[in-house]
Parts: sequence; structure tokens; C-alpha cells
Amino acid sequence: MTSGKPVLTDIITTTGIPVHGKVLAENRLLSITAAAEKLSEHPLADAIVAAAAARTLELPVAEQFQAVPGRGIFAVVDGMAVQVGTRRMMEESGAETGQWTPLMKQLEQEGKTAMLVSVDGDIAGIVAVADTIKETSKAAVARLHEMGIEVVMITGDNKLTAEAIAKQAGIRTVLAEVLPEGKAAEIRRLQSGGNKVAMVGDGINDAPALATADTGMAIGTGTDVAMEAADITLMRGDLMSIPDAILMSRRTMSNIKQNLFWALAYNTIGIPIAALGFLAPWLAGAAMAFSSVSVVLNALRLQRVKL
Repeated sequence: MTSGKPVLTDIITTTGIPVHGKVLAENRLLSITAAAEKLSEHPLADAIVAAAAARTLELPVAEQFQAVPGRGIFAVVDGMAVQVGTRRMMEESGAETGQWTPLMKQLEQEGKTAMLVSVDGDIAGIVAVADTIKETSKAAVARLHEMGIEVVMITGDNKLTAEAIAKQAGIRTVLAEVLPEGKAAEIRRLQSGGNKVAMVGDGINDAPALATADTGMAIGTGTDVAMEAADITLMRGDLMSIPDAILMSRRTMSNIKQNLFWALAYNTIGIPIAALGFLAPWLAGAAMAFSSVSVVLNALRLQRVKL
């Protein structure tokens, strides 16, 4: 859906709010956050680390790193317990997030992913990261709608951010704040309504949902686990591959049905005639060869399909 290269857009510190007897400056907050996120493989973490590198900040040493799927990360940085993640993660750890809620909602309405940073249980600030939507995503969604296919976004991002991205892409239905293990459950829920569901994903967390869907499509630029769990691997890294794959599948099935029909009709007519002796053996053999050649030639027409 997006370019996959998010960038850091906002750093908001606890100006006037003491943490350990002093106020964490913007660069200090970024260096602590980047040190913790450096051990993560998430694209959002890469954006934070890249922003720190751009400011030539020296990162302290991080230890005891833990990633909490769908929530955030935890690490010990310079002896301080640092958490970076969602409001839910902070609230579960006992941090007070109420005063930050309006600001986070504002950032999320702008299509940004806002993450709270806590130091030893106190909120130290917010870092916000944004990913730009690919130019082809909106066109791909529109094309899928034209093909009679309903598009649903399933994401672990918060609702406001997800809805902002979905609006840009033209997606009407959004299932947000879904934990990795919940994606497969959402697929089953959609299937229970009598729908045939195709799931498109590229990450490790998408693998169970890809395996659960009627058709799993993995983006070729994604993880090996996702490609292993999927039925189809899309070679290009943009959503236009999805309607292309569906169109090619429909054309292929139509071609198969044509070949089966003509082969059946041909043999239904030809075999009785040959059995009754109205065809010379050489002529019957030539006719069967022509039947096979015609099937192959009809199948080769698929090479002329323009995507």
C-alpha cells in the first residue's frame, strides 16, 4: 500500500515536564529512542534510526531488547527502562497517557504513526513516522473495484492512521489495531459470511493469514516466510500486481474451459466416426494431432494478454 520507506516527521518532548529531575531535549529523546529501536527490524524503527544518523547523534548502548508484536518495543538504554509503542502498551505498563491523547489523535488524523516513548515508566515524548502511499495503490484499488472485488485493509496500525491511509487509497472498509494473531481470525470471519477471501501480505506477521485465506498472495519484495505461506508470489512490489494476477487467472481458467469444451466436442464426434470405419487410420491420427495442436495454440494466446 505504501512505499515502505517511512520517515520521521515529528519529535515532541515533555517540555516543562521533568523526567529524572530534568527535561529531555529533542535530540536526547531521539537518541534514546533510536538506540532502543536500532535492535528492531521494523520499518518504523529504521526511520527513527535513520533520523538519528542524519543528525549525527551518538547512540547509547541498548540491552535486554524485547519486541512486543502489535504493541512496540522495550529496551534498557543507559540503565533506563525505555518503551516505545502504542497507548495500549503504555497503559498496560502503568504510564499515564491521558494528556498525550489529543496530540496523538491529531498526528494520526494526518496519516502519521505516533508512538509514545516512556523512560522508567514516565512518558518522555512522542515520535511520529509517516509513510507515503504509492502512486499505483489508488489505481490498483479502483481497478479491483471495477472487477467487482471488495477491498478491505487489515492492519495493526491505530484506527485514525489506518483510515487516513485508506481514504487516500480509496478503500472503504478498514480493520485497524488488529494484532498479528488476529489477522487470521479476521480472515475466517470474512469467510464465514460466504466470501471468498484473498489475502495480500509481505511480512512474517501476515503468514498465518496468508495460509488461512482462500488465496494467499505474497509480495515478492517481502519476507521468505510470507512467500512460503502464500499460494501466489507477486513479483512486483506494488498493488497493481493484484488485479494483474486476478485477470491472468480468469483468462487462464477461461482458456482451460475452452480447451476442455473443444477437446470433448472433437472427441465426441470423431471417435464414433473413426470406430465405425468412416475414417482411415492415418486421417484419424492426423485429426488427433490437429486436436492437440489446436489446444496448445489456444493456450499460447495467453502470452498475448497485455497487463
